[in-house]
Amino acid sequence: MTMSELRTKAEHTAAILKDRRVAVVINTRSRRGRRHYFEVIEQLHETGFEPLAEIGVYNPKRLRELLDTALATGPDLLIVGGGDGTLSSAVRHVAHRDVALGVLPLGTTNNFARSLGLPLDLAGAIRVFATGKVADIDLGMADDRPFANLASFGVSVEVAGTVKPWLKRWLGRPAYPLTALTILPGHRPFRAYITVDGERHELLTHQLNIANGRFHGGWQVARDISIDNGMLVAYQLGSGKKLRLLVETLARATTGRWRSLAGGPFVTGREMLLETDPPMAADVDGEVRLRTPIRLRVVPNGVRVMVPAGFEDR
Repeated sequence: MTMSELRTKAEHTAAILKDRRVAVVINTRSRRGRRHYFEVIEQLHETGFEPLAEIGVYNPKRLRELLDTALATGPDLLIVGGGDGTLSSAVRHVAHRDVALGVLPLGTTNNFARSLGLPLDLAGAIRVFATGKVADIDLGMADDRPFANLASFGVSVEVAGTVKPWLKRWLGRPAYPLTALTILPGHRPFRAYITVDGERHELLTHQLNIANGRFHGGWQVARDISIDNGMLVAYQLGSGKKLRLLVETLARATTGRWRSLAGGPFVTGREMLLETDPPMAADVDGEVRLRTPIRLRVVPNGVRVMVPAGFEDR
């Protein structure tokens, strides 16, 4: 279906609020998914929704198959509960389709939900489905792989593969920096080259992020970043020095020092070519499948989501 064949966002919103044709998929392996599955279903019914499908995902390998099963019921709104990896898979399924994604933040950091300005409590998130609106937001592309929030390179890739599930369940967001502390002493910096609009930027760092959304690790990158502005934002944490990486990460997390794109170490653009020395693995919304060099770009308004009525839809 082409974008010109989609309903208008106002028509799509009206259909959801009137007909309430929804399907629900909950990743019960996410941090809060198993504990809250039945509570979610109960609250949806109490809010006036009678889902066309109610699916719990107990085996993550079946997630994509079960998302297809839910979409086959013909919902106007596909409600998906889980962490950022689950929601990134859902984004790939609904991109460029006449169905909106409803987000239930059941993960550890919930970066995607934060970027949409969604309440992080279940009752608040479910209320958005009955009172919010349909918006279209940017879709990131890493080569031919869609992503919702972030592509990252360096220490975070090792952290993602090392952090213990039990530690995430116990501590939540702090599990990531604590795991990083165990990895950083033996980590070697890498050289990155980012080409945007014909200009090549070179840096030496332990960590590089390229963001479509506004949040990383549950903390805001900068106040004026948007998931709906048609731009990607590349930024490093620290330099080639391990201590500086640690200090800068903690400072940003605790003080929000990067308040503006004008005041931080950012490179912005609609399309970027990233090369690294040595070639490196990429963590794209929690999945490590690509290696540099990688071409990243934005598809403006590539996916529809249900957001609070006050969300600024550009």
